Amino acid sequence: MKTRHFLILFLGLIGLAWAWDALVVHPMAGDAAWVVRKQLIYFTGVASMGLMSLVMVLATRPVWLESWLGGMDRIFQLHKRAGILAISLGVAHWLVKISKGALISVLGAIVDKPASLPLLEAFQSSKGLAKDVGEWVIYALILTLVLTLWKVVPYKAWRLVHKVMPVLYLALVFHAVVLMPAVWWTQPLGLLMGGLLVAGSLAAVSALRQRIGHRRRHAGVVESVTRQASGVTEVRCVMAADWPGHVAGQFAFVQFDRSEGFHPFTIADADRGAARRLTFQIKALGDYTSRLAQQLHPGQHVLVEGPYGRFDHTRGDREQIWVAGGIGITPFVAWLESLQDTPDKAPQAHLHYCIRDAAQDPFVPRLRALCARLPQIRLQIHEARAGQRLDAGTLRADWKAGGGVMPEIWFCGPVGLARHLEDGLRALGLDRVRWHREAFDMR
Repeated sequence: MKTRHFLILFLGLIGLAWAWDALVVHPMAGDAAWVVRKQLIYFTGVASMGLMSLVMVLATRPVWLESWLGGMDRIFQLHKRAGILAISLGVAHWLVKISKGALISVLGAIVDKPASLPLLEAFQSSKGLAKDVGEWVIYALILTLVLTLWKVVPYKAWRLVHKVMPVLYLALVFHAVVLMPAVWWTQPLGLLMGGLLVAGSLAAVSALRQRIGHRRRHAGVVESVTRQASGVTEVRCVMAADWPGHVAGQFAFVQFDRSEGFHPFTIADADRGAARRLTFQIKALGDYTSRLAQQLHPGQHVLVEGPYGRFDHTRGDREQIWVAGGIGITPFVAWLESLQDTPDKAPQAHLHYCIRDAAQDPFVPRLRALCARLPQIRLQIHEARAGQRLDAGTLRADWKAGGGVMPEIWFCGPVGLARHLEDGLRALGLDRVRWHREAFDMR
């Protein structure tokens, strides 16, 4: 299921529960404009809190959702999109709430004011505090959203701010529970919101206790560190006996330094069975990854959480096109390695590797050697320095050469390249092509 479809269904469920209460159970009387304002306050409030609860649950890395959404990377993509939408609706809730004075200046004095639904008697004394808490939390969430979208802010600073999110969420739970109309608690809307608030609160407590993913963490030792060309650092690790193994194409969250926390990296080799060795090819894309080659050393302890992901070509059922951009080649390298002992199981595939400079790229010789043993897989290097750029027309030519049957496309690389190819395919009338894309933009 696509993340946008999940969001539509989720919001649709909340919207139906709200509409049942607003239109059937407790329809309001009064001036139409003020009734609309009151119901907008209610809807934006429950929709924002529902999404916030979803965000907290997704932050716990629920493995059971991978099969529904297509991998942990998709879960994090949904986490990000739901968070942006939740904060946006929260801001809308706040703006509608403070719009009373502006509406009076435009519409005139309220003639027939709709009555607010009463609160639970036990929470009457906390009403003022709950409103103040909600307002201050909105300011903090707006700041968090700016830091998330403004990529100039270093990852470490963003991560520290992000750690406050469970506390902000629990403050919003207090705001929502106190200000939720008493009659809702026995209606579908109240039961739905109650379940979401409990689930989100449990997730927030788990985050504050630093228990997220702890059952999938495995100790290991750095075996070797090699600084390669193009700013890539190869790190090989030997895992403890409890490492469960992995499927080629999966990724893991790796902690080399406790102060830095866990970072996601693709496992760049096939499963080595009893040897329990993992290889990570890490591109220098920021302060942290740029320093790894100098900071890591053989014998250093490492924690690996995972494996996660469903980027697995064996899920396909037709000819495939593999597209990699830069360090996005790592899952494809793992796929090729996994097929070396069983070349007859390799799919018919055309691998396009987009890079800046083939002479300086550490993966080109390795790819050529791996593909030499797999005749079903054709390798094509697209070198930007030589003016060789991949476009949708080239992809279209692949399946024309294969008899005209539309193949599957497996993509891992920069967001810009993905959009360029998707837009190009759409312009060619091929927007319904089956597209599997590793969504590694987790911030």
